[in-house]
Amino acid sequence: MWHRIAVIIDWFGEMRERHSLIRDFNRGAKNAFIMGTAPTLLEARISRGDSNYRHQFSKFLGGGFRIKALSGRPLKRPEMVEIGMIILSNGNLVRKLITLGWDTLEVHDDSSNNGCKWSLMDYGSIGGYLN
Repeated sequence: MWHRIAVIIDWFGEMRERHSLIRDFNRGAKNAFIMGTAPTLLEARISRGDSNYRHQFSKFLGGGFRIKALSGRPLKRPEMVEIGMIILSNGNLVRKLITLGWDTLEVHDDSSNNGCKWSLMDYGSIGGYLN
C-alpha cells in the first residue's frame, strides 16, 4: 500500500514540474517580448503530440510541447523552423522535455492551422556519448 502512495506522490511531483517548466517558459517569453529582445510573443502549452514520436517516457495524452507564436499574422515555414531550432539546439532542454514525458515539439502561429513538428528523441542525444 505504501508503495502505491509513493507512486502517486511521484506522479504529482512530475506533473508539477511539467507545469512549472511551461509557466517559466511563458514568463521568460513574455519578458523577452516586453523588453524587445524577441520580435514575437511565444506561448507554450501541452498538446496531444504525435503518436509516431512516442517513447518510453511519453505521457499518454500530453506528449506534445506546443509553442504558439502570437504574431498576428501567418508565419512562414522558415520562421516556424527557426523557432523550433532554437529549442532543439539546447540539448539540456530537450533532454529535460523528454524526461518529463514530452515526445513532440510543435510550433504553430496564431492565425492558421499551419505548423511544424519534430520528434524530441531525434535531438536528445540519447543512447550515445554526451558532449
